[in-house]
Amino acid sequence: MAEAAVRQATYADLEAVPAHLVAEIIDGVLETHPRPRPRHAMAASDLSTLLGTPFRYGRGGPGGWIFMIEPELHLGAHVVVPDLAAWRRERAPTDLEAAHIEIAPDWVCEILSPSTVRLDRGRKRRIYAEAKIGHLWLLDPAAGVLEGFALADGRWVLLATVQRGEAVALPPFDAVPFPLDDLFPFDDPAAPALPET
Repeated sequence: MAEAAVRQATYADLEAVPAHLVAEIIDGVLETHPRPRPRHAMAASDLSTLLGTPFRYGRGGPGGWIFMIEPELHLGAHVVVPDLAAWRRERAPTDLEAAHIEIAPDWVCEILSPSTVRLDRGRKRRIYAEAKIGHLWLLDPAAGVLEGFALADGRWVLLATVQRGEAVALPPFDAVPFPLDDLFPFDDPAAPALPET
């Protein structure tokens, strides 16, 4: 007996997902997960602030970048929502009224949580490589670790792993280092992190 064809998720399926969930279409499958918890949201906000001042506005740094928190990216058949994305100004989207963006960013950052780590380290990382996004950061707030990757010949190369107590100087934002601990202002570095869902 022939196997039934798997139904591919549509944009209508994505739009029908309740607003309290993040929805993506990855490899034709509708994926949903909860909105970020406060630790996750604060890390995204703080990282955007730390990078935005020198790299967007050029205050104390080179400028020339546009940053977005949770943009909806349409990368081929995939609909993904990275925690943060940035484009070099000359490549930045110009239609600021559109609900989604089809121009692949130059950098993405995923903030890992138990509900997203499987996608972020797996299929989404593959999709970002296929879209030729030059840089990927994976931030784990619970572990206090940031991994920086660069795309080389279609594959991700780990440039460095930054841990609590260390400075972040990862491409493409290595011109202005900052302490990784700035992303965890309410954490005691000596205390074990509580698990996140």
